[in-house]
Amino acid sequence: MNSQSPSSRAFTLVEIMVVVVVIGLLAALAIPAFKKITSASQDKAVLNNARQLASAADTYYLETGSNFASSVNLVGASNYVKVISTVASETYPDNFTQGMTITVTGVGSARTITYTP
Repeated sequence: MNSQSPSSRAFTLVEIMVVVVVIGLLAALAIPAFKKITSASQDKAVLNNARQLASAADTYYLETGSNFASSVNLVGASNYVKVISTVASETYPDNFTQGMTITVTGVGSARTITYTP
């Protein structure tokens, strides 16, 4: 016969509360770090898109001699940049000038990223 009563083998309420508190503390530490990593990766993707658009504006200038280009001239299936995928609800400018700064607004609904070629 087993000398232990059935209730002595179960977890106590205090033990369960300690585990829940530890999990909560770990989540409180991990969530801000995750958000920071997410926004950093979004910023890098937006910066890469701006770099591609600046390169396309440079190529457009070399081929046509015009240093002003609309996004219609740069982005499209038969143009210099095939697709610009938005990653954080950002807004790209409609017109580009060869060698000029590109400002992308509304990144993550709050940030602005500037790329200078």
